[in-house]
Amino acid sequence: MESKFLADVRELLAIRLFEVHGEDVTLGTAATVVLVLVGTFVFSRLLRRGVRRAFEMRGVKDEARIGLVGNVIHYVLLFVGLHIALSTLGLDLSALFAAGAVFAVGIGFAMQNIAQNFVSGVILMAERSIKAGDVVEVDGQVLRVVSMGIRSTVAQSRNGEDFLVPNSVLVQNTVRNRTLNSASYRASTSVGVSYSSDMKLVQSTLEAVAAALHDEASGFTSQVLLTGFGSSSVDFEVAVWTLDPWRERLLRSNLNHAIWDALAEHEISIAFPQVDVHFDAPNELLRKAV
Repeated sequence: MESKFLADVRELLAIRLFEVHGEDVTLGTAATVVLVLVGTFVFSRLLRRGVRRAFEMRGVKDEARIGLVGNVIHYVLLFVGLHIALSTLGLDLSALFAAGAVFAVGIGFAMQNIAQNFVSGVILMAERSIKAGDVVEVDGQVLRVVSMGIRSTVAQSRNGEDFLVPNSVLVQNTVRNRTLNSASYRASTSVGVSYSSDMKLVQSTLEAVAAALHDEASGFTSQVLLTGFGSSSVDFEVAVWTLDPWRERLLRSNLNHAIWDALAEHEISIAFPQVDVHFDAPNELLRKAV
């Protein structure tokens, strides 16, 4: 009974459906193709779930990065599964690949930038050197990364402007990531006082201002340094640290206001350029000549 059942199944699977390049496509062949395609989608789904769990175990919660990895895995597996399915049908893919190679050369130059940005996006995703929320400096522009896509990165400037930065720019150019290893950021300003000032009083006054605006949670200490002796002033540098680099300009502005008020309270003059003109007595030889 069992052997007859198996014989019936083999006979059913051997039913000829159509012909492809002289090769018969049977019901069994079609069933194999369907199973390969379905298996490819199922395996891709399971693998993407595993990748998501792996990212979550590492503490990665960026949906853009997780989605990018999942899409790359899905399309690679889909390509492999489709190749196996077409080969099972008896299609000779060598000619197709040869034509595709010629076609790829034609469009390769047109898609060069797209390919660079795609590969750069994969590199950024793998290295995690730049991620959503980071404050970066690109071509002198300070930006906060909003999201990262497969081709470009969306960032916002301090003025509220949205920027689409190609991923290749972030990989090939020098990018300053202010929050790569730590969010702590140093903000500094300079001030010059007159030579007649009490330098010890100036030092203590500036140290009090820096301590009031400094963020102790940054892990650093505020600094007041005498940096030089100018033509009209004694120059100091005041530096504080913050855990929010995005507030750098506001923090520097507050620091300047506080320095101005503190020096004025202690009657310490902020120096400004001055030029002294001396009128000397006429030279004796010139007087005789006249």
